[in-house]
Amino acid sequence: MKLQWLYLSKTDIETQRLQCREEGRDIAALEPEFERVLSLDLEDLSNQSAAQSLVDASMGAPMRADFEFDEPSDLAEILAARPQNRPIFPALDLKGADFEDKMAGAWLGRCAGCLLGKPVEGWRRPRMWGYLQDAGRWPLDNYFGSKGVDPQIVAKHEVDNPWVQRLLAENLGYMPVDDDTNYTTIGVVILEKHGRDFTPHNVAEFWLQNVPIHDTCTAERIAYRNFALNISPPDSATYRNPYREWIGAQIRADGFGYGAAGQPELAANFAWRDASISHVKNGIYGEMWAAAMTAAAFVCDDIVQIIEAGLAQIPQNCRLSRDVREVLSWHQDGLSYHQASEKIHAKWDEDNWHDWTHTNSNAAVVALGLLWGENDFEKTACRAVQACFDTDCNGATVGSIWGAMNGKKAFPAKWSGPLNNRLKTGVAGYNDVQISEMARKTVEVARKIQV
Repeated sequence: MKLQWLYLSKTDIETQRLQCREEGRDIAALEPEFERVLSLDLEDLSNQSAAQSLVDASMGAPMRADFEFDEPSDLAEILAARPQNRPIFPALDLKGADFEDKMAGAWLGRCAGCLLGKPVEGWRRPRMWGYLQDAGRWPLDNYFGSKGVDPQIVAKHEVDNPWVQRLLAENLGYMPVDDDTNYTTIGVVILEKHGRDFTPHNVAEFWLQNVPIHDTCTAERIAYRNFALNISPPDSATYRNPYREWIGAQIRADGFGYGAAGQPELAANFAWRDASISHVKNGIYGEMWAAAMTAAAFVCDDIVQIIEAGLAQIPQNCRLSRDVREVLSWHQDGLSYHQASEKIHAKWDEDNWHDWTHTNSNAAVVALGLLWGENDFEKTACRAVQACFDTDCNGATVGSIWGAMNGKKAFPAKWSGPLNNRLKTGVAGYNDVQISEMARKTVEVARKIQV
């Protein structure tokens, strides 16, 4: 049995080909070799060298002359490619009780949104929507559950599966271990340990010392492997990494947005240092965008302005900016939530793992949830999760932003109650903690690094 994401599969080779095309590489000369490698049995490890050589060659392919986007991965080049007009926000009172309330709300929102999407992660629309409709729970308005649902309906949609059952809020009473909340914790602890001058190498070292490799996925697991091979950032992000623009970095943004609360540019800078160890281009931009939005949410209560605050920190002529602005235009044009959701699915194929897990498709869903959420936590989180794609990631991101905007005082008990103020993580020293304690710690960190 191969170790997942550490050896190359046929899906990985297809992903690499698609990724190269999307990022503008001219791989026409390599197409015959892609076909040859895809015809091999990659379960036979003797064929791995051919797959690895192909990935290496395609990473060195030249950029197409007609590629229309400007997508650097270097921080200085990213900063130069941002929109010239960037919003200015009022200063945040870090000493006030309102800030403490907002931080508590942000942590609650992240945990609740993640828990909402966690049991249905990987479900496509026919299964999720079919279950909700058959169970009389359409549209989504609460945590997923099976109590009180006809057992035949539960069995039909495989909700009786032990894996699903163990992740239902009704059977938990806390936020279980999840990479989304692991990385939020990691971000805060890195800021606490190294301060505002932390480096990508500090992040890599922290992972190796405190995070089990099996608590990482796709691009993160490959970066982890690369660290162990003494491949340092930024090379750790590109060496044999087909997932370099997948959503993994975007879900790592929140801790840095919390630490830089009220300062979107600083949050994006922190996010770049984190993202660059495992991602490139739009993979990096996704984390910068999400971190900047989260930071802005502490000082702004207008969703469009918050989304624009995130876009102001990434290249204006990149695919992520194009895709998020498209969702903004749908909202401005008065499309319904359902119409906008259908447009996202028409653009990205949820049955294709690359589309399902890509930064841009999920960023579109995040924008969807925020814009059509009507500043209501339930609508915001449920509309992000009901759209499918990476449900727990998107629920966590929109929940975090809503919580930072509105605070714990406004947080509905219906959504905070099942958490019981308890968070489990895979991060050494933080295996079982109180959500309120993590919020308190984060407030202290933000106050310290923003002096």
